[in-house]
Amino acid sequence: MQRLCSEHGIWSVFAKKRGLARKPGPPVHDDLVQRDFAADELDMLWLTDLTEHPTGDGKLYLCAVKDACSTRIVGYSMGPRMTAELAASALRNAIALRDPHGTVVVHSDRGSQFRAHIFVRTLRDAGLTGSMGRVGACADNAAMESFFSLLQKNVLDRQRWQNREELRLAIITWIEVTYHRRRRQRGLGRLTPVEFELLATPAQAA
Repeated sequence: MQRLCSEHGIWSVFAKKRGLARKPGPPVHDDLVQRDFAADELDMLWLTDLTEHPTGDGKLYLCAVKDACSTRIVGYSMGPRMTAELAASALRNAIALRDPHGTVVVHSDRGSQFRAHIFVRTLRDAGLTGSMGRVGACADNAAMESFFSLLQKNVLDRQRWQNREELRLAIITWIEVTYHRRRRQRGLGRLTPVEFELLATPAQAA
């Protein structure tokens, strides 16, 4: 079919979907979430995933960690390569910010970065519990994908980014200022993630 189309000058108008070329491998954790992304308390369930976007000097990769209760991004890391260290760095940032106690489930897909020894060791050393979705089931991490969809609409697709640093600063600004402190969410009772957490932890706020 491809040869015939080429001979007759017929070309598809649909481009390939932009995304991460990751081959899911065997899970190193069971799926403890089963698409139930609700959490009654902070630091009960964290969701994590990777995304990418091109710039004038190459792609910028982002790994983010989201608290399922408040939807706040509790850790993130960006870099020029999609590595296990990038994922582990985002997780370490979340651990340093939250200093979680008790059982915290960290849910991801089966990307190699989340199956790597450095990521699994970071989970273990912090006393966190890993969880992984199924192969080829994007709905198994849909709550994290919804954040990336917002990022795509509000930052990534707004303009052509000249370099990674320009895009990195734009992402940080949007997360810390707009998403965390200005964007009110229906699921949080029309509160922002920061407002929701302040009400959920009055002792910490004081």
